[in-house]
Amino acid sequence: MPLYGYEAVDSKGRILKGAIEADNEQLVLAKLHEQGLHVVRVAPQRTKTQLFSGFGKSKKPKLQALVLFTRQFATMIDAGIPILRCLDILHTQTKDHALKNAIDAIRKDVKAGMALNEAMEKHPLVFSDLFVNMIRAAEVAGILDQILDRLATFLEKDLEVRQKIKSAMMYPVMVLVFSFLVLIAIFIFVLPKFKEIFASMNVEMPTMTKFLFSASDFIVGYWWAIAGALVGVVFAIKAYIRKPRGRYQYDYLKLKLPIFGDLVMKLAVARFARTFGVLIASGVPLMRTLEIVGQTSGNQVLATAIEGTRQSIREGQPLSAPFAATGLFPSMVIHMLDIGEESGRLSEMMVKIADFYEQEVDATIKGLTSMIEPLLIVFLGGIVGFIAISIMMPMFKLINAIQ
Repeated sequence: MPLYGYEAVDSKGRILKGAIEADNEQLVLAKLHEQGLHVVRVAPQRTKTQLFSGFGKSKKPKLQALVLFTRQFATMIDAGIPILRCLDILHTQTKDHALKNAIDAIRKDVKAGMALNEAMEKHPLVFSDLFVNMIRAAEVAGILDQILDRLATFLEKDLEVRQKIKSAMMYPVMVLVFSFLVLIAIFIFVLPKFKEIFASMNVEMPTMTKFLFSASDFIVGYWWAIAGALVGVVFAIKAYIRKPRGRYQYDYLKLKLPIFGDLVMKLAVARFARTFGVLIASGVPLMRTLEIVGQTSGNQVLATAIEGTRQSIREGQPLSAPFAATGLFPSMVIHMLDIGEESGRLSEMMVKIADFYEQEVDATIKGLTSMIEPLLIVFLGGIVGFIAISIMMPMFKLINAIQ
């Protein structure tokens, strides 16, 4: 039996979420109405059997493919091409397998009479809540071309920031990986040879040389245990992070990191502001906007704080007050929220905040990159120097003994 997820509001104004098994959406609506609930949204969900049947197959498209799809869709709608014709063209042009399958299913649903946002909502791994709600608002207001253009711009900005971070971290990561492999090769293949030479000539070794050879013996003898322990630690951390409490603590730790915490916060604020501004400008209701912003923030600490502000705003407080009470958002964001709410230009203010913090992210990344490179050189130089001194000291003793 199909599984349907729902979002509803009870008599006390609380938002309830859950899932019900039923033959169709009408039966789900009937059951919820019998419970005295006001239904906000009902959407099909995949069952466990469906989840495991698709295990191992990539269901999430690449961001580049989604950006191209949205931009082309916006261009064709603006040119006056009917939606079905647009979907036919996009299905033919798209190369990403996951996105291509989703477009094909959406095309069939729209042809059968379903609204575009409802058809997209059936593919949550491809189209996020942000995407679906903006399309829903666009269809209600009759401005699909404008909303798609905003969506495309939003996704392009998101892709640009991610590519900047990847390109900036590529060099340090490659240096670290290469250096790690070289050090492992030295400990496994080179140091045991020197140990044999020194042992055969009865050379007295200093403490640091003994420590180095002991480390080499341990790595050679117990490499399987070290590899197993590392893999186990990685899997244990990932399993813990999947839990709500673990995810919250992990995101909190990221915000408190001495060097990278500032970058993580700026990234989160930029994403929050741009998502907020785009949704408000597209006509999505404020409470629904806050819910989507929390879900797409990428940080559970911020998501929890944003969820707490919704109750305060529902009780009539101004928008800036509950955000200031969280103690997480910079004062600039709070002031811009206050000004935007008073002037009726909230979306414009949020977009300006996003632009500002994206520039801050770019500057921070450049600063971190310029700082990481010399630190890597000093760190690796220290390790190589330690190994060289540890090897050279017994060799000097050996040379003196020979003389």
